[in-house]
Amino acid sequence: MRLLDSHLHLWDPSRLDYEWLAGPLAQRFAAEELEQAGVDGAERAAAIFVQAECVESQFLDEVRWVSETAARTGVIGIVAGARLDRGERTIAHLDAIADLEGVVGVRHNLQDEPGGTARSAAFRAGAAVLAARGLRFDACVRAHQLSDVSDLAAAVPALPIVLDHLGKPAIGTAADPLRPGTAWLSDLRDLAAHPQVSVKLSGLPAEAGGFWSPAQVIPFLDAAAEAFGSERLLWGGDWPVSAVAGDPQEYRPESRGLWARTVTEWAVERDLDVDAILWDNAARFYGVA
Repeated sequence: MRLLDSHLHLWDPSRLDYEWLAGPLAQRFAAEELEQAGVDGAERAAAIFVQAECVESQFLDEVRWVSETAARTGVIGIVAGARLDRGERTIAHLDAIADLEGVVGVRHNLQDEPGGTARSAAFRAGAAVLAARGLRFDACVRAHQLSDVSDLAAAVPALPIVLDHLGKPAIGTAADPLRPGTAWLSDLRDLAAHPQVSVKLSGLPAEAGGFWSPAQVIPFLDAAAEAFGSERLLWGGDWPVSAVAGDPQEYRPESRGLWARTVTEWAVERDLDVDAILWDNAARFYGVA
């Protein structure tokens, strides 16, 4: 099995500053910790690093640090932090990113931004510059913001977009699971109508608070497959965020392998292209080997 993790985080609070880290996540997660969270059965493993929301002034430093660790972490592409609605400052930042090795896309983390941020003229202008540079955009939004991503895809059709974490739908818990909501299903299908948009099968364990069951998440995986087809589904581990569970919370390194196994077994049962979901789709989307 080849495994290209399309959504890997790394951080080291002794190197960079992260204002959001708390609890079991407020420690280093880098090469040694990732090795302990390996996935059994992966003969070849690689990853796309996705910016971990260090403070904005250190976005470029984060890229440099991840590049330094790439040989040990298997990172073959970097999604850098960026703010796309800053006009000339956005352009200058993208110019600086162009000088750094390994960057394949950017993420302006939208999940905690006001609704409609991605619809603004300034944001769309930055997205157009991003598309012109041949870079991709990771859209990290909550379920109520999915229509914003659809509008962005319509406004900037040349920009390849991937939806992180299926748009963070409400899935309940293992003890009290929720079915896919009507609004989320409708918005997901609308987004999938744009052929340049893909979706990551990632992040659902975190949305369940770390305790989840395959039966709970499969309806959401089915909805993504129905909307996007297997050629636009990318497996992502969302490590280490999705590896925290419990009350009190604790880090569980085995969670990454469990998520990989769950998605793999689901794809096999649905007769989907497993190698595409686990490797080829992410390699094609991000333009890596």
